Amino acid sequence: MKNICIYPLQAFTLYFKVLFMNEQQQSLETLQDIKRMMERSSRFISLSGLSGISAGICALIGAWLSYDYVYGYKDYIINRDVAVAQAPGNDYSIILNTWLFWIAAGTLVAALASAFFFTWIKSKREGIPVWGKSARRLLINVSIPMIAGGIFLFRLIHFGTFGLIAPGCLIFYGLALINAGKYTLGEIRYLGYSEIVLGIVNLWFVGRGLYFWAAGFGVLHILYGIYMWWKYERNPDDNSQMNTTV
Repeated sequence: MKNICIYPLQAFTLYFKVLFMNEQQQSLETLQDIKRMMERSSRFISLSGLSGISAGICALIGAWLSYDYVYGYKDYIINRDVAVAQAPGNDYSIILNTWLFWIAAGTLVAALASAFFFTWIKSKREGIPVWGKSARRLLINVSIPMIAGGIFLFRLIHFGTFGLIAPGCLIFYGLALINAGKYTLGEIRYLGYSEIVLGIVNLWFVGRGLYFWAAGFGVLHILYGIYMWWKYERNPDDNSQMNTTV
C-alpha cells in the first residue's frame, strides 16, 4: 500500500519538473528572440562573410597589378609630357596621371561593389532592409576615420612621403573597423586590431608597404570572411548563431 502511494507522488513531482523545465526553455527562447530583435534594430548584422572574401580577392588583384609600378619595373606615369607640365605648379591633378591611382580606384570600386552585392543578397534572404537606421549609423561611424585618414594620406602624397601611405591606410582603416564594431557584428573589431598592428609594424619596413597592404586588405579580409561565413552563414537556418559578440 505504501508503494502504491509513492508512485503517484513521484509521477506528480516528475510532471511538475517537466512543466517547469518547459516553461524555463520557453522563457529562454523568448529572451533570445527579444535579443535578436534588439540587435536587428540597433546593429547592422547583414554583413556577409562573402563580402570580406570578395574584397580581399580584389585587394590581392590590385596589389598584383600595382607591383611593377611600385617597384620601378614599369613607369607609373601615364603621360610624361603632361606630368612635366603639371609638376612646377604643384598641380594635384598629376595624381590622376598615374597608373597607381587608377589601379587603386578600380580596386576600391570593385571591392565595394562586390561587398555590397553579397551583403544585399544576405539582407534579402533574411528579410532585413539593406539601408536602414542601423546601416546609416554604421556608414557614418566608418566614414569619420576613413575621411580623416584620406585627407591625411592625400597630404602625404602631396609632400612625396610615399613610404607612409601603406601603413597609414592600414592604421586608419583599422580605426574605422573598430569604430564600426559598435554598430555591427563585434568580430569586425578584431579585424580592425589586426589591421592597426600590421600598419604599425609596417612603419619599420617602409619599403615593403605593398606586401603589408596586400596582407592587410587581402589576406586578412579573406580569413575574416571565411570565419564569418563559417560561423554565421554556413547553416542559414541556424538563427541562434546570430548573437552579437560584445
